[in-house]
Amino acid sequence: MASYSQRGVHGQVVHRLGARIVRGEYAEGDTLDVKALGQELDVSLTVLRESLKVLAGKGLVDARQKRGTFVRARSAWNLLDPDVIHWRAEGGDSHQLMRDLADVRTIVEPAAAYRAALRRTEDDLAALDAALSAMAGSRGDSAAAAEADAAFHRALLAATGNELLERLELLLEPGLRERDRLVHTHLAAADPVPSHRAVLTAVRERDAPRAQLAMLELLAKASDDFGLIEPHLKGAPEVPAARS
Repeated sequence: MASYSQRGVHGQVVHRLGARIVRGEYAEGDTLDVKALGQELDVSLTVLRESLKVLAGKGLVDARQKRGTFVRARSAWNLLDPDVIHWRAEGGDSHQLMRDLADVRTIVEPAAAYRAALRRTEDDLAALDAALSAMAGSRGDSAAAAEADAAFHRALLAATGNELLERLELLLEPGLRERDRLVHTHLAAADPVPSHRAVLTAVRERDAPRAQLAMLELLAKASDDFGLIEPHLKGAPEVPAARS
């Protein structure tokens, strides 16, 4: 699932309007004045309508005869869409977004590591090795580090030998990339290689319980990393003052 390009006027309008909707500048059910928006953004109605079609595909807006284009309920939004995830994070919803992602990962990935240890092939190990090597070689390059991290977790899901679990990358990867972006922006995070290597070693040795435990420990570390940057994020809950 790819993010929509911000290049060109069309892409810029998509991202500006999408971010406004997700931030709550338009309430659920609000009708958008398309003509006024076109004038405000200094774009043609054709560009604006095409942009609204993209946002409709993400579940943010819809159009009806006699009503016009309106903002849909949050329950209709595609919350797994990479752009919606990014707009939520940028708009101050990082705390709930990352909490929900951590919950999903804790449910899915330890079980996936367990199954990968039982079912992995030599090709799976090669893919995991390649991702780990890329992670080790990405020092100081946050984009490369995020790509290597995503590749490792994608390869782990594939190693389960379960096509449905493998497709869960569509659910996990956009959130994982956004988490990595936030962490690397605000924190010189600790070396991720040892925790990922522990998972890979257990998978390689077909030790399913150890693979599951290693993944739980990796996720706990990821949660700790995000906890360190939460106070710096817009919309993060306030940390209570310590009692004397």
